[in-house]
Amino acid sequence: MVDALFGEPRLVAVYDALDPDRGDLEHYAAIVEEFGATKVLDVGCGTGELACLLAKGGVDVVGVDPAEASLEVARGKEFAERVRWIHGDATTLPPLQVDLALMTGNVAQVFLTDEEWSATVRGVHAALEPQGRFVFETRDPARRQWEEWTRERTHQVRQVAGGETVEAWSDLLSVELPFVSFQGTYVFSSDGAVLTSQSTLRFRERDEVEESLVAAGFVVDDVREAPDRPGKEWVFVARAM
Repeated sequence: MVDALFGEPRLVAVYDALDPDRGDLEHYAAIVEEFGATKVLDVGCGTGELACLLAKGGVDVVGVDPAEASLEVARGKEFAERVRWIHGDATTLPPLQVDLALMTGNVAQVFLTDEEWSATVRGVHAALEPQGRFVFETRDPARRQWEEWTRERTHQVRQVAGGETVEAWSDLLSVELPFVSFQGTYVFSSDGAVLTSQSTLRFRERDEVEESLVAAGFVVDDVREAPDRPGKEWVFVARAM
């Protein structure tokens, strides 16, 4: 299932405007440079911001995402013609041999069952060259970041393409750890349309993530803090064996 925020064309069209602060992208671009990666897989690439940024710098990028509407937006961006876009997920990839796989944002947490997560990690492993790296972020459940997902803390009004404004906010729906569900609401000024998108994320503990990586054939080389959310997220650096 693809959340409406990524699969509903009208919501996808305003996604970037509603999330303009992507300081994490430069962080991941720096990781690509740190490891000297020239062939990169962006798992859950969404609207293609990171993939296009890397392609601009001359990196050979493959972007995969299950939401065709998001890929349509991605294909229209500058440098998109340098990216190989794939409609699917890490379990349906064609044969690849990349030296780095990335998974940013909430992507690692959308896999709710152990089976889905394990299949994804194995799919990434299969796409990597020997000694290739898998770098991704996931939120530390001890920080209870879902407590900030309220209308009072998330409400915003943004102007989007064509001069329209969109009012948006999030509401926490349920916390049944390790699962947290929330809803985004979006009100469009042009016609008063109200669209919603419900999401559920799984908050895994650090040792749980490490064990799943080892089971899939990785060695965990490092667990870092996310520079854009210090103390709130882990950034895992794993190496394929």
